[in-house]
Amino acid sequence: MEKITFAPNVLLIDAACLNRVGNDMARHFAPLVNRELPKADLSLLLECLALDAGVQPGENEIQVIFIYDGSTRRMNFCEPSDLGKELHDVAFKSRLGEFSIYSFQPSGMASREDLFIESLRIIGESKEAQCVGVVPDEPAYGSKAADEVSKWEKKDKATLFGMNPPSQLSARWQFEMLGYAVLQSLGIRADEL
Repeated sequence: MEKITFAPNVLLIDAACLNRVGNDMARHFAPLVNRELPKADLSLLLECLALDAGVQPGENEIQVIFIYDGSTRRMNFCEPSDLGKELHDVAFKSRLGEFSIYSFQPSGMASREDLFIESLRIIGESKEAQCVGVVPDEPAYGSKAADEVSKWEKKDKATLFGMNPPSQLSARWQFEMLGYAVLQSLGIRADEL
């Protein structure tokens, strides 16, 4: 089996979850701020997630891995949005470093959840990945992602993102609200709320 090499900083994102949250927030907040919202800037969203996960500005390598299935080939709330064409094997640079973006979908008998949880297990075993941000599909996976991350022993920092704080926290990871990064990427300012 081929060895998988990870960057020191990794964001593992369930694309269906992010798409659902982004679309829901855009619909909810447009009337509140009394204006039509632009498509979210995906690069800004990824920067916000990386910062919330603990990446400091500098010349960092940040690997972004999207897991998606046939029901979510595009993330409609943001630009770029096509997971297979625009968001695979591409990169961009920012004040945080270089973001390398990859998108994978399960094949055969595996589900999106299976691929996501297996990816978490492999990242957990990786020596290279030290600062990891995880955006699981909370309603679909329940506590499976948190349970897997709780097994990790040798990570500098692990952050689980979601819309609902978990009932149980772990000393091995922290929780961050996904909604804050989404609001920022949609161009919603704090003074508008």
